[in-house]
Amino acid sequence: MKNFESIKKYCNSLTKYSRLQTRVVNVGDLPLGGSNPIRIQSMTTTDTMNTISTVEQSIRMINAGCEYIRITAPSINEAQNLKNIKEELRKRGYKNPLIADIHFTPNAAEIAARIVEKVRVNPGNYVDKKKFKVIDYTESEYFEELDRIHERFTPLIKICKEYGTAMRIGTNHGSLSDRIMSRYGDTPLGMVESALEFLRICENEGFYNIVLSMKASNPQVMVQAYRLLIQKMAQEKMNYPLHLGVTEAGDGEDGRIKSAVGIGALLEDGIGDTVRVSLTEEPEFESPVAISLVKRYKGREKHEPIIGINSQPNDPFNYKRRLTFEVAGIGGCTVPKVFADLSEEKNINYKILEKVGYFYSAETDKWNLSDQACDIIYLGQNDISLNIPNNLKIVHDFDKWNSLENKLKSFPFFPETNDFLNAKEKSFILNFIRIDIKNIFEEDFKKVQNDPTVVFVLTTQNLHGMAEQRRVFFELLSREIKNPVIIKCNYESISNEKFQLYVSTDIGALLTDGFGDGVWITGKDSNKNSFERNFINRTIFGILQACRTRISKTEFIACPSCGRTLFNLVEVTNQIRKRTGHLKGVKIAIMGCIVNGPGEMADADYGYVGAGPGKITLYRGKEIVKRNIFSEHALDELIGLIKEDGRWIEPQNSLIF
Repeated sequence: MKNFESIKKYCNSLTKYSRLQTRVVNVGDLPLGGSNPIRIQSMTTTDTMNTISTVEQSIRMINAGCEYIRITAPSINEAQNLKNIKEELRKRGYKNPLIADIHFTPNAAEIAARIVEKVRVNPGNYVDKKKFKVIDYTESEYFEELDRIHERFTPLIKICKEYGTAMRIGTNHGSLSDRIMSRYGDTPLGMVESALEFLRICENEGFYNIVLSMKASNPQVMVQAYRLLIQKMAQEKMNYPLHLGVTEAGDGEDGRIKSAVGIGALLEDGIGDTVRVSLTEEPEFESPVAISLVKRYKGREKHEPIIGINSQPNDPFNYKRRLTFEVAGIGGCTVPKVFADLSEEKNINYKILEKVGYFYSAETDKWNLSDQACDIIYLGQNDISLNIPNNLKIVHDFDKWNSLENKLKSFPFFPETNDFLNAKEKSFILNFIRIDIKNIFEEDFKKVQNDPTVVFVLTTQNLHGMAEQRRVFFELLSREIKNPVIIKCNYESISNEKFQLYVSTDIGALLTDGFGDGVWITGKDSNKNSFERNFINRTIFGILQACRTRISKTEFIACPSCGRTLFNLVEVTNQIRKRTGHLKGVKIAIMGCIVNGPGEMADADYGYVGAGPGKITLYRGKEIVKRNIFSEHALDELIGLIKEDGRWIEPQNSLIF
């Protein structure tokens, strides 16, 4: 079978895992692309002029598994000091390639390219105009700009060729030039074209030692942009290696979940030659996360075969949620629902329900619900004596449900399609039926498809589980089967961190393509103990938020810090989170400097940006509203701005039922 039509092709296969083959790019003595391992990299946060501090942080990063060290060079002085940093690292026995990170300053790039093994340039602000104004370019004006870029960019290309220096052309979603914005808008296509313009100049000069990246703080945009880039490169007979990353992912669990959603979705399809996980933490914490994501694919090609596909029924470059009908509040236009599996609990009490977002008040005899309260609890064979909130659905195994006196208080779960068909009694409202890829090709399945009371629970045991579940969704789309689907996954014998990364990858990859009307996750750690209910629940809601399919909390878009940062990002992020973390649905960007300011926070409602030592500039979207505020007053001013827009609410208890 053909994999899928060439017009949509962005990987080798949608059903059989293999690495996308790219050309080899030499970065010092550690090449990437081709059949080389996926390389791990990170970025220093020290002042580049502080040689010893930068070297010592680099060594900590290397010891944590970092292979490439990226260092900011915002001006000529920092670019020149890269020589001292490199010499000190070599003196201490470390030969890891260094990468200079460049924004706005071609002269610094030209100096750095003579020193380090690789330079990163952002086509949105390297030599391009960027005033965040809508400008209508005529055709002649557009190409005049390209000629100007060619003239200013060519000297760097020639230096890279002479010195054997690699280059990353790294597009960021939020820092597209006015010229690109005028023609393509703030879109994945604009991101791709921004990079291709620079790439074509390189090829015209006979320079091919290039890596590309398409970063965004929104994983959905990021995934679409990389896929589109691969397709566009194939049309122009290019196959440059790809650097993967979700920019401004944030910190803690949120940063890890968001990174795994975007990076993992691409790794699942064999895409990616080097990875950087961007966290608002010390840089030595980034590489272990990237390593965990990448190592998962060692041996992935040995997975059980998945039925091939002749054509891809969805558009991988544009998000569209799979059309389903609604069954008792599941599917249709409703947000994806969250399952909590309590089937192994011997005594279901108030404390257990607190772990999934429900808090009972004995004084008022009412329930308080958190913003991350699950929607459905699966009890299996268990009884429950609590008087639960009306909005919380209960699901029992069919045989248990069948024995209940009051069947209206619960809904049945059928382990097989024929169990549902043979049942003498079933719910006239809502029935859950477990399916897998084998079931949908059986005759019995045709008898339940499009039944208005049926929600499918899709499971997999395949090593390449996401691809197998996606294949089921493709089949449902092709046959116009519109039953809602709950994605169910189980994970055994892994650490908490790997569990969170793997779930984020598998579920996130499906949700970003518009697949799934709910999520049901189970798992046990390395000691065979079930993961904590609140941990699983929190992870699922974090994934839904990262995929923008269900918003349950404030979103913080925080840059990972570097030598350009003008304040302590970790400390300030925590301060802002403490004061604004209850503002459900509000997106706040916290950026250390202008480079990661109005551009990189394209997706945010408000921006808190370092403007100078002790000074902060506040943004509403991309518009400056308060400039150069003293940092000690900036958070209060930010809250005042949110209040001015009518988006502030006072912290209070959750909803009461």
